[in-house]
Amino acid sequence: MGKYFGTDGIRGVAGVTLTNEIAYKIGLFLGNYYKERKILIGKDTRISSTMLENSLVSGILAGGCDAYILGYCSTPALAYITKNDKFEVGVMISASHNPYYDNGIKIFSNTGVKLDEEILLKIEDFIDDKITLKVNYDKEIGSLYNYEYRIKTYIDYILNIFPDDLSEFKVLLDLSNGSNIYTAKDVFNLKKIDAKFINDESNGININDGCGSTHLENLITQIKQKKYDIGFAYDGDGDRVLAVSSNGDVIDGDKLMYVIAKYLKSKNQLNKNTLVTTKMSNIGLFKALKENDIKAEIVDVGDKYVLEKLNQDNYSLGGEQSGHIINMNYNNFGDGLLISILILTIMKESGSDILSLTNDIKIYPQLLKNIKVKDKTKVLNSVIIKNRINEIQNIMKDEGRIFVRPSGTEPLIRVMVEAKSNEECEQYVNEVIELIKNEENN
Repeated sequence: MGKYFGTDGIRGVAGVTLTNEIAYKIGLFLGNYYKERKILIGKDTRISSTMLENSLVSGILAGGCDAYILGYCSTPALAYITKNDKFEVGVMISASHNPYYDNGIKIFSNTGVKLDEEILLKIEDFIDDKITLKVNYDKEIGSLYNYEYRIKTYIDYILNIFPDDLSEFKVLLDLSNGSNIYTAKDVFNLKKIDAKFINDESNGININDGCGSTHLENLITQIKQKKYDIGFAYDGDGDRVLAVSSNGDVIDGDKLMYVIAKYLKSKNQLNKNTLVTTKMSNIGLFKALKENDIKAEIVDVGDKYVLEKLNQDNYSLGGEQSGHIINMNYNNFGDGLLISILILTIMKESGSDILSLTNDIKIYPQLLKNIKVKDKTKVLNSVIIKNRINEIQNIMKDEGRIFVRPSGTEPLIRVMVEAKSNEECEQYVNEVIELIKNEENN
């Protein structure tokens, strides 16, 4: 990770830490770097997205590239169209699951994956005025094009992957007042699925506001009315999905990956019989995979690292507990909408509901707490904290684990414990957080 770009692009408070000047400079760099070629820009529904889009486009045009505006769209739609329509690069303006006042910029190559770190570091140098770039004039200025009509190609792509009739299902969808307003509605309606949509109207400031994949309470309450077979909730930019069963149980990314891994294995589509997941996945997932003769490869937190491992060793499935799941049989980026249609397809083929498909995975109690810090490196290098973490792990042995890591996008340390009981989780998490507070005060 660099100074500005974390594991999921550059992110900050719009107009404060992520300014119009930074957006303009990113655009100007891309315009110069990919001179006389075309760049695609998409955005989520937060109020600052159009402001940053205008600055970004100004930079791209001044750098000598043509800019194509996809408009409001999901991140997977942007990544797919970047790759399918052979754009040199695609830029998504979004802060994913963050509150509306945050925003972000993530950049995709023409293969649909996030841009190489080497180029990102050069962009950072330009932001910090360590290098200078040309601002074009006269005929060398790029042109601007409306490209919103091409979102239909992404919708058609999803429909073509899954031709089965899924009209038997009643589904409740929480669209998070975000990007999937512009894609999920069309897909579910065209599939003739009996779907009800909630949190499906954006006003610029209600994205992720008590809704979506990070706030499942409303979805759970409505699901418990027993009117639906399953519920799905997306994050603000649509690359994650979590599910809720008909009785209100949360089906997180670990359980979804387990269901998909077993399904792909039965179809001989799970390359090397392996699931790639991160250190944040529940110990219960690893035990259930082992019982089904499926191997697990564990990487650092971040879809970037999951994808690297998938590519490196030619695996076909990977993801995160948060619901960011990549199925390389279809594409090389997370797509909440695609995964939800896949889950419905598995339910139809198996004749089972989501609870039955996940009843043989026992999820251990898990507690995650975040603590805001001034210096993440100082805290993580503390000998006292390191030693206590090792002691706690030795106490729990293979019936639990502790994981302490920095956030890739915020000034936070995340402390996670899995154990046999909620009480153990609470005890060890709070103990480590107190040690972090003491370290911060010294």
